[in-house]
Amino acid sequence: MIQQHTPSFLEIIKMDLLRISSVSGFRMWIKILHPRFFPVLFLRISFLFYRYRLLRPLSFIFSLANVILFGLEATPRCKIGPGLLIPHTSGTVIGAEELGCNVTIFQGVTLGAKFADLNFSSGSRPVLEDDVVIGAGAKILGAIRVGKNSIIASNTLLLESVPENSFAIGVPAIVKER
Repeated sequence: MIQQHTPSFLEIIKMDLLRISSVSGFRMWIKILHPRFFPVLFLRISFLFYRYRLLRPLSFIFSLANVILFGLEATPRCKIGPGLLIPHTSGTVIGAEELGCNVTIFQGVTLGAKFADLNFSSGSRPVLEDDVVIGAGAKILGAIRVGKNSIIASNTLLLESVPENSFAIGVPAIVKER
C-alpha cells in the first residue's frame, strides 16, 4: 500500500506541490505560497516535530494553528504519504491511522474513530490506501480500510472496509466496484 522507500521531508513537500501544480523547477517551489498548500505544509511540519520527543509540543502548536487558520484539525500521529491534496480545508478532521500516497480530501470530511478515543489507539482508526478520493462531507469512521483507487462520494457515511477500485455512496454506504 504505502511506499517501501521513506521519502525525505523535502521529497514529500515536492510531491505535495506537484499535486497542485503542473510546473516544475523554481516555478514549482513558488507554489509553496499557494493558499491550498499552507495547511498541508503545517501538517507536514507537525508530523515532523511529533517524531522527536523534545519537539512534540511544537507539533501540537502547528496542529492548533491549522485549526485556527484553516479549519483543518489533524493529529500529528497520522502517517500521511506524499502527494496529499486538500483543495478546501474548512471543517475537515483527519484522525486516521494512516493515509497513503496521492490522497485527495475535500472539505467537511471526518476520518476518525467511531467513539471518543482520546488516547489515539491505532485499532480504532481508518486507513486509506493510495490514490483515494474522499468527497465533501464524507465520514469514515472506525478501524476500516479504504482500498487503493477508491472513491468515497460526498456526504457518505462509511463504517465498513472498501476493497480496491471501489465506489462508496450513501448513508450508510453502499459499495460497488468501479
